Amino acid sequence: MAIGFVLINTSSGFEHSIRSALDEIELVSGRWMLFGEYDLIARIQANDEVELTRCIVEQVRVIPGIKDTKTLIGAEL
Repeated sequence: MAIGFVLINTSSGFEHSIRSALDEIELVSGRWMLFGEYDLIARIQANDEVELTRCIVEQVRVIPGIKDTKTLIGAEL
């Protein structure tokens, strides 16, 4: 299993539509509004890192209104 957290900066006024778009992505297992440097965080859970990467690049980062993202990928030690 692969898990990633995507920190998201949004354009002003797009927060609601981005949250709704994240809810439609199958691999998004949670999303929360943030206060501070980032506006939203999304938890992505996939079977492997390839599926995780594809979801982030092809489904999350292309959502209209997203200005910037930072992705943190969890590792099992």
